[in-house]
Amino acid sequence: MTSTEFERARRPEQKEQRRNSILTAAREMLATAPLREISLRELSRRIGLSKSNVTRYFPTREAIFFEVLNTEFDLWIDDLAKELPARNATPEEVIDGWASSLSRRPLLCELVAALGDQLERNIPTPDVREFKLANGAAQERLATLLTPRLGLKLSATKELVSSAIIVVAGLWPFSIPSNAVLKALEDERLQHSKVDFERRTSRILKLIYNGMVQESMRARRAE
Repeated sequence: MTSTEFERARRPEQKEQRRNSILTAAREMLATAPLREISLRELSRRIGLSKSNVTRYFPTREAIFFEVLNTEFDLWIDDLAKELPARNATPEEVIDGWASSLSRRPLLCELVAALGDQLERNIPTPDVREFKLANGAAQERLATLLTPRLGLKLSATKELVSSAIIVVAGLWPFSIPSNAVLKALEDERLQHSKVDFERRTSRILKLIYNGMVQESMRARRAE
């Protein structure tokens, strides 16, 4: 289909095809360039559409990548259900599996890391509300998957999942340093500055988890 034919699409299935083409292009561009370098103009050019045509489906560049984030989050949960250790695994082993699974999904981690300073900065209120509600539903699905494996109440696991997103957002950029930083880190005096994303994520989540367990025990004793 030529770009002209594509622009004339009017049927629902053609419009859905257009949305999917935009999202696919966004994913492909993220594989070769950081999010901050991808403009709406460049994305539009990649799929042979005008910028105004793209904004009929997504009001801003950020809205496109918010949609990609939610899709990637859902796909990750589908895979995580198969990747986690057996049900008789310890909570620590479950958290190790959780962190390991995240480390193998750089696209998801990059988008999570961009939430606060990029994706939520240029998006209309109705759209951000819709995307946040969808993301919240995905977080609850993840918490429901993890709760029986961690031995927490669902409300506590939801808090842990929410904390994990903040952990990923903070750690991921430091785990993929620029070439200049990589060169500087060759200095043995700076070895402690290197960030092993999987190991550090797992350690922080275990600390949060253990704190929640201790808090729960104190609350039961106080009853």
